[in-house]
Amino acid sequence: MKTSETKTVVFITGAFVSNSGWREWQSYFESKGYKTIAPAWPFKDAPAAVLRNRQPNDIQLAGLHLSELVDHYANIVTSLPEKPILIGHSLGGLITQILVNRGLAAGGVAIHSVPPQGIIPYEFSFLKAGYKALGFFTSVKKTYLMSLADWQYAFTNGMSLEEQKKSYEENTIPESKTVVRDGLTSAAKVDFSKEHAPLLLTSGDKDHIIPASLNLRNFKAYKKNGSVTDYKEFAGRNHFVLGLPTWKEDADYILEWLGQH
Repeated sequence: MKTSETKTVVFITGAFVSNSGWREWQSYFESKGYKTIAPAWPFKDAPAAVLRNRQPNDIQLAGLHLSELVDHYANIVTSLPEKPILIGHSLGGLITQILVNRGLAAGGVAIHSVPPQGIIPYEFSFLKAGYKALGFFTSVKKTYLMSLADWQYAFTNGMSLEEQKKSYEENTIPESKTVVRDGLTSAAKVDFSKEHAPLLLTSGDKDHIIPASLNLRNFKAYKKNGSVTDYKEFAGRNHFVLGLPTWKEDADYILEWLGQH
């Protein structure tokens, strides 16, 4: 694939958390000469505490679907003056893969990504961390809010209680059950055989909700067709990878990879 000199980066947020988690990443990438944006999801353009206080009246968010969310980011990406680099975390990593697959990005980085349709997440820790968000036997007209206990297992395992509580207050927000469920449908489909812009998938060996083994299967699903597709597993990273003390090491690895491609 032809290389690109783009200097625009779009950070794509995952489920359950505020887009404010990208602030340090934005500042760091901008210090390296990039222009960045980290757009909020529809109905999530407010601080975490405000969004939590909207329950149970956040019915617009409850009705959001993955296809609408992908189109939301596709519209942002195509409105930019140059084809951007996309960097997404978790469900944002899935959206990154979909948009790269559509040919809308100069390159993509999927950090601890939710896998596309067809890659079965059978790992026990994934099922334990994520099954409540599917909200089976509950109303899809109500959003799901992860409890502190679930946050501790799914995102911040291995961190101190003080760090877990602080990160929960700063980041955790209600989520659409329909978006989570749609991750199991054709809305999450990627054509693994299609040529694409350079794509990097990263994982962490301590991640419960998106285990490294799941990311590796995601990577191996891409067919060798001349496209750059790379994989990197980091040691000591849980799912709160964007906010760990090691985040800059991850960012530096990504910046170096971008420089190569």
